[in-house]
Amino acid sequence: MNTSPEPEAERIYVDKRTPKAYHALSQTAEAVRAAAAEAGLDRRLVELVNLRVSQINGCAYCLHVHTRAALRAGETNQRLGVLAAWRETEVYTPEERAALDLAEATTAASGTAAQDSAYAAAREVLTEDQISAVIWVAITINAFNRVSIMSGHPVRAEH
Repeated sequence: MNTSPEPEAERIYVDKRTPKAYHALSQTAEAVRAAAAEAGLDRRLVELVNLRVSQINGCAYCLHVHTRAALRAGETNQRLGVLAAWRETEVYTPEERAALDLAEATTAASGTAAQDSAYAAAREVLTEDQISAVIWVAITINAFNRVSIMSGHPVRAEH
């Protein structure tokens, strides 16, 4: 019996292989960022959503990219460090908590009850434009997570 691990399949960088599709996804992300800004969402909140969705999906590359973006936007190490357990902390605003809940409901597609609960909480502190923008941020980063995961985009040590 062969107990050696199977060799990893060589991955295709789908963003490079099909650049028109990737460009369209990038344009969508630009439109979503603009909609979030127009709706009055702080860039740090957008990056928290990007990071939380990437945590759920296990996308190392997007976690790397968006951690750096969050820090540039003024996010703190403490808040980034506890993001995976955001419900157990008091460091996020009601708006951020609502956005994170909505992003998780969008990502996990955990059923109507969870989505209804996330919507109800979001409606208490976010406008309809903000709710729409948060959902679009989650949808878009989910797509980028799939691109990076399926392409096997590497994260290398920084020196």
